[in-house]
Amino acid sequence: MPEAGETVTPINQARSKLSEAVRDVKNALADRDDVVVDMREAHRMRLELLASELAPVFADVPSDIDYFDFALSSGLQPRLWIDAVSHVAMGRDRRTYRFVKDTRLGRVVLAESQDMKIVGDQVTRYLAERLIERQRLIEGGIEPIERPTPQASSEAEPNPQTADGPTRGRTILGGFGLVLLGALVGLGVSAALFWDRLVPLIESLKL
Repeated sequence: MPEAGETVTPINQARSKLSEAVRDVKNALADRDDVVVDMREAHRMRLELLASELAPVFADVPSDIDYFDFALSSGLQPRLWIDAVSHVAMGRDRRTYRFVKDTRLGRVVLAESQDMKIVGDQVTRYLAERLIERQRLIEGGIEPIERPTPQASSEAEPNPQTADGPTRGRTILGGFGLVLLGALVGLGVSAALFWDRLVPLIESLKL
């Protein structure tokens, strides 16, 4: 029994509030899903237009080349795949085409514009570059890196083996000369310091 002064909320009324909350959440999710679906459909529609623009270019690619995809993928962010590492996607504004390529150093933007023709021209150029690279690899036409050839000097350079002997000889003679010069200087200084003692010694030797 409820005590005096207490208010009692009927269970059915509480359940109705919960039902209303669930309904509100479902409506909010449905609205958000509609926005996501609308964005995805808008992206896909613009990419389909680009694919139609590039259809003649794709048709000119030889059929024996199988490393191009030319496929439009579905998902949260539709993409027009050119090959395994490059694709075209739409920007956040749903109007900007972004042609990107994945490399070992990260993703590189090859073209970005709201003008579909500009991006289509970049895709066409990319296809041409890939085809030329393939042809050069098959034909072995990749030229090695050119290295500068040493220029001939007007004067003949001395042979290191023949020039080494005289140079070493001059070095040895120069060393002996310095030692001899040092000895003579030392004798001269010693004679000057001890001259008073040397004079009587010399005179005694004469006698």
